[in-house]
Amino acid sequence: MEKPATPHNEKERLSELKELGLLDSEAEERFDRFTRLAKRLFGVPVALISLVDSDRQWFKSRQGLDATETPRDVSFCGHAILGSEIFVVENASEDARFSDNPLVTGDPNIAFYAGFPLTGPKGHKVGTLCLLDQKPRVLDEEDLETLRDIGNMVTSELASLQLASTDSLTGISNRRGFEMLAAQALAMCVRSSQPAAVVMIDMDGFKAINDTFGHEEGDRALIRFSTLLVETFRDSDVVARWGGDEFCAVLTGADAQQAQIAVSRLSNALERHNAEPGRRYLLQFSAGVAEYHPDRHSNVVDVMREADTLMYDHKRARPDNSAA
Repeated sequence: MEKPATPHNEKERLSELKELGLLDSEAEERFDRFTRLAKRLFGVPVALISLVDSDRQWFKSRQGLDATETPRDVSFCGHAILGSEIFVVENASEDARFSDNPLVTGDPNIAFYAGFPLTGPKGHKVGTLCLLDQKPRVLDEEDLETLRDIGNMVTSELASLQLASTDSLTGISNRRGFEMLAAQALAMCVRSSQPAAVVMIDMDGFKAINDTFGHEEGDRALIRFSTLLVETFRDSDVVARWGGDEFCAVLTGADAQQAQIAVSRLSNALERHNAEPGRRYLLQFSAGVAEYHPDRHSNVVDVMREADTLMYDHKRARPDNSAA
C-alpha cells in the first residue's frame, strides 16, 4: 500500500483548513445538497465531502457511509489533494497503490474512487468531493466535467461561506443555487436517458399572513413551509426558494406523474400541519408540474416557465386564500 505523500505546503494548508471552522461541525444543508446530487447523478452508493486533517480525513458531508472519519494514511483523498485535477482509481484491487489498502480489502470495500480536490479561499487543497463504489467504474469526459462542475460549486461554498447559493432565511437553495444545480441535474438526465420534472410552487395567502400577523410571523411561515418542502421531497431533489413566497424543485429520475405524487405528499403534510392545535392561519399552496423534454425545452428556464404557467392556472382555479 502506498501512503499519501505530505504536501510541500502542509503547514499553511492545515492552517487554512482550521480557519474554515468546518472540522467536527454539524452537517449543513448547503454541503449535503452537493453530495446528494453527486450520489444520484453518478449512481454511486457513496458521495462525500472530505476534509483532510493532519492525521485523518473527516467527512463534512456524507451520503451512503456511516463512518465520520478514517485515518489519513489509508485515505484516497490524501492522494487527491496532491494535485489539481480529478484523482481517479478505476479498479483499486488492480492498482498497486491501493490493492492491499484496508479500505479496499475491508469495509467499505472501495473498488472505484474519483475525487475532486477542493481549494480553500487562500488557494490550498483542503479536501475533496469524492465518489466511491464497490465495483470498478470508468468516467468519460462528460462525467468528469460534471464532477468538476459540482466540485467547483463546493469550492465556491468554501470560498465564501456566506450562503452564496443558499437562501439566508430558509437555509435551502436560492435562485442562483437552483439554476446551477438544476442545469447539472437536467444535463445528467439527458445523458443517462432518465426523466426529469420541475415543480413551481407559490404559497397562497402569504400577503394576508404578513398583513395580519406581521413580517416576523411571515418569516416563520416561510421557514416552516420550506422545512415541509425538504421533508416531503426526496433527498436527491433540488428544492429552492425562488424568491418571495415562490418555491421550486427539480426531480431527477421522475416523470410528471411521479412529480404530482410528490406534490400530493406536500399537500398531505400541510393538511397535518394546519390541523395542529393553535394554528392561527393556514399554510396553503398552488403548484404546477412540467416534465422536461430536451426536444422542447432548451434549458431549465424553459421548463420552469411551463410549470409556472400551470401553477398560475391552478392558483386561479382556487378560492381566495386568506389568514384563518
